[in-house]
Amino acid sequence: MKKIYETKTSFADLGDRKIAYRSYGKGIPIIFVNRFRGTLDTWDPLFIKMMMKRFNVITFDYSGIGASTGNMSSEIVSVAQDIKDLADALKLSTIIILGWSYGGLVAQAATLLYPNLITHSILVGTNPPGKNEVPLEQVFLDAALKPINDFEDEIVLFFEPKSAFSRAAAKASHDRIHKQIDVSKIPSTMDVFQVYFNGGEGFREDILNFREQIKKTKIPILIICGDHDVSFAVENWYAIFNQMVNTQMIVYSETGHAPQHQYPELTSRHIINFVKYIH
Repeated sequence: MKKIYETKTSFADLGDRKIAYRSYGKGIPIIFVNRFRGTLDTWDPLFIKMMMKRFNVITFDYSGIGASTGNMSSEIVSVAQDIKDLADALKLSTIIILGWSYGGLVAQAATLLYPNLITHSILVGTNPPGKNEVPLEQVFLDAALKPINDFEDEIVLFFEPKSAFSRAAAKASHDRIHKQIDVSKIPSTMDVFQVYFNGGEGFREDILNFREQIKKTKIPILIICGDHDVSFAVENWYAIFNQMVNTQMIVYSETGHAPQHQYPELTSRHIINFVKYIH
């Protein structure tokens, strides 16, 4: 995975801010949209390696996060503008979008706001807009709000502690990610955490009626979840899934919030086949 670790960070100069990004491989461009506290360094390199076999994988830091300048907005719609602005800066006329966790909220907003840009939407470990019945678990808050997360926190946040297989996958993923990571770039203060939470709360209030729009969009959507996600319960999709159009859902057993890190090869194959066959 030498090429993954050696990929340099580039910057899209948008005038009022600079968006840090990395580009891997060739093919159809797919923009990865990150989780709460995620940076360029927190994607599993093996997942990127598998995806770049078929796609031009582009990862980026939100405005004001990681290596990007500017300020992160507390409104999901404004955060979604980063995706459009980055695509425009890179002269991409169409993209696939992959949003994980909080990034899944941003990806849904972008899918609905920019239907001429986005051809497919991949939603990983996230929830639909509006009010959802199953809340996040206290264990998520207990671990997620620490200034620095250790490996034990990662098991709780992203994997299934009760499963020996999941714990082993957590160790393998952790070791891959931590071969090269700038921990100083990871958001660690409550004021920044609150910006993320305000965005999530606005997404639940859903004043733009995204919940009804996501049911009707014809853009192909692939939902990938673990069966025990302590932050975004898969059960919340069941209330609207049978009302959605051109959507598929994959649920892994004994899996938590990061199915693409527990099963990087399998998840990549699912995504590649979905994009190939569903239009």
